[in-house]
Amino acid sequence: MKKTILLSFFIWGITAETVKAQESTSQDSHKESHKQGFIKRYVNGLINDTSANEEPRFLFYPTLAYAPETSWEIGLSSLYVFYAKKDTLNRLSEINGFTFFTLEGQYGFWFDHAIYSDKEDWFFLGKLRFQRFPMYYYGIGPDTPSEYLALVDSRQVLIKERVLRKLKKDLYLGMELDVNNFGSVEFHPEEESAAFDYPVGAEGSTNIGLGLGLVYDNRHNVLNVRKGLFSELAYIKYAPFWAGKYEFATIISDNRIYRPIGKDNVFAAQLFGQFNTGNIPFNMMSALGGESMMRGYYFGRFRDNNYLTSQVELRFLPLPLGFSKRIGAAVFAGAGTVFDDFSNLSLDKAVWSAGAGLRFLLFPKKDIYTRVDAAFTQEGHGFYIYIGEAF
Repeated sequence: MKKTILLSFFIWGITAETVKAQESTSQDSHKESHKQGFIKRYVNGLINDTSANEEPRFLFYPTLAYAPETSWEIGLSSLYVFYAKKDTLNRLSEINGFTFFTLEGQYGFWFDHAIYSDKEDWFFLGKLRFQRFPMYYYGIGPDTPSEYLALVDSRQVLIKERVLRKLKKDLYLGMELDVNNFGSVEFHPEEESAAFDYPVGAEGSTNIGLGLGLVYDNRHNVLNVRKGLFSELAYIKYAPFWAGKYEFATIISDNRIYRPIGKDNVFAAQLFGQFNTGNIPFNMMSALGGESMMRGYYFGRFRDNNYLTSQVELRFLPLPLGFSKRIGAAVFAGAGTVFDDFSNLSLDKAVWSAGAGLRFLLFPKKDIYTRVDAAFTQEGHGFYIYIGEAF
């Protein structure tokens, strides 16, 4: 199983907050700030969140990671958050990016966004991925071996965009576009693995899907929801006359609830399902794992036509520590399974994931935390560092 260690520049801010508290104030602090170096001024502004609440905020920080299939990975992450027309009555929008390269010659660029227009008449939710990055292939179904069968090298381009128009308060309807190009594919079988049949789509494919999405969303801050509901039902059709040679369809159901417990604690729960029919290339199948759902499992550890999972999380934002109001924590657990059709859906095949993490209040005025999670499963563990909650 992939083991990754992530280090982030902004984590230094946890220590910097204590150091900053020990520094003496000065009547000429504004003048002195211009004499400080760029990095010191940047960290000071980050830690103390000196901007007005309605003002947009931009954050960037380097990342360092290691994994056996990539060697060392060096990256740069960024986050931009804002209110439309600087009106805090509008919902908080966020745009984040991540670019990386590795010592093995792999590279990639990620770009995600959740943007609300003024009065929230329009909602734009999407992501862009371009990367040359290895993928572990374990096989198809819930009973695949714990050791991967092959390492799949490929060039991947993913564009997923939802353009949604408000029908009435908190209810949106719109088009969904999904473009997935999986090219320059090379399977490198694990030497110790038994012979296996190559899956559908092993030669690579281009798939373009168009569909409709219905979304109910009354969250005010998508990066840290204190109270609210989110529910999405989407149908996407992938057909040969749009591109590629595989014809299939996907239904996605994503349901989340957030409830406050006391003053600072939040209970969050999610039920997610992805259901495919037709001739589905393996890279487009429903996949279990990742940094948001079933944390602790490598993304794609289990894959099949259908995927059903649920998770719960209890967040303490912040912890009642006394010496700081910027440190929080969370505990979480989840269960999920993949299956080829509903006649073969069995809860006995479900796998579990559980863990805990720390939180640091990055932007106090916008109530945005960064999370450091440790997740554990039947097969191993995973560590994650991200801005914003997992769901």
